[in-house]
Amino acid sequence: MIVGAGPAGSVAGLVLARAGARVRIVDRAAFPRDKLCGDTVNPGTLAGLRAIGIAAEIERRGLRVDGMLLTGEGGVSVAGPYPEGVSGRAILRRDLDWILLQQAIAAGCQFEPCVAVRRAVVEERAGTTRASGVVVRGRDGRDLAVSAPVVIAADGRHSTLAFGLGLARHPARPRRWAIGAYFANFAPPPPRSDPGSDPGSDPGSDPGSDPGSDPGSDPGSLCFGEMHVRRGCYIGVAPVPGGLTNVCLVKPSGAADPALADPAELLARALARDPMLRARAAAARMIAPPVVLGPLAVDATAAGVDGLLLAGDAAGFVDPMTGDGLRFAVRGGELAAAAALDALAHGWRGVHAALASARAREFGGKWRFNRALRAVVASPRAVGAAAVGARIAPGILRAVIAHAGDCGVAAE
Repeated sequence: MIVGAGPAGSVAGLVLARAGARVRIVDRAAFPRDKLCGDTVNPGTLAGLRAIGIAAEIERRGLRVDGMLLTGEGGVSVAGPYPEGVSGRAILRRDLDWILLQQAIAAGCQFEPCVAVRRAVVEERAGTTRASGVVVRGRDGRDLAVSAPVVIAADGRHSTLAFGLGLARHPARPRRWAIGAYFANFAPPPPRSDPGSDPGSDPGSDPGSDPGSDPGSDPGSLCFGEMHVRRGCYIGVAPVPGGLTNVCLVKPSGAADPALADPAELLARALARDPMLRARAAAARMIAPPVVLGPLAVDATAAGVDGLLLAGDAAGFVDPMTGDGLRFAVRGGELAAAAALDALAHGWRGVHAALASARAREFGGKWRFNRALRAVVASPRAVGAAAVGARIAPGILRAVIAHAGDCGVAAE
């Protein structure tokens, strides 16, 4: 059984079903459903989806993303195209997840929506915990135990299973929250004849010639995702299909922060006072109330317990500053599926250690990279130093952009 039908759960289910396992995926939501996300699939993630044969629909429906525009304090701006032949896609998260879930169903998975999982069924023996299924809320409101030889918890950052078993927690620091919304008429950056050639230019000085245009519609143009790093916060901007723009503010906060009571005002105020974004947002219209999510960071203390494996955000979540959360989910789903097949074939001895080791090999370098960037954003002095460095040596930031997009993975 897989709890959670997001990218990690769907990919894990697909891999297991293709290997001949009987797979049931349950989720508390009905699909397709909306989810706060940056809505970009970076080159490394796209390459991973191609490798398992499920990227075609995403490539067809998504906007091509050719690189990233990174801006900082004092008007610094660096545009970093991905290496030749490498690109990502911008696609609404509700569409991405639905595409992946349909692929899992086509592979043989059974999907049950609107199923609320309340906890794991566990047995304590000789000081060890073993999961043998889950407890769900039945249609009559009563608890119902469902047995399964393997449970994969892919139920997100607030994983009922991982937190309930003490396998995950929100760290005391950092405590960041995300506020995201879709805008119509959010102007694109002004055209650049040579992306990245003018690190001191101000992308907000000209709102652009056509706020409603699709930056990826001209084969000769480049469509960039954007990350605007400010003191203590950052703002992600991405054009998405349908002529809309995804705008997401990530800032230090807490559940008692009064600013979170009016997230629309908070987001509008952040855009209005940003010298690089205010002109582009002046004519923009928020098409629906913002979504608020937090605290973002999740630390997982183990890969699971016997009978249960963690995947996706339930296995740990780093602030999505580099846009590679989807790669962690997709590749993490594959690794969890491989561990499940190992457990089904040979028992649980050594399975969790092997999964933890595989995740560390696959993601360890990127986790450290993300934490370093997170530390930069948290320090005004570091943000200022990075801005100076970008003016002097913009090539360094272009290399950072390529690494953030997992372009090395895409090129393998």
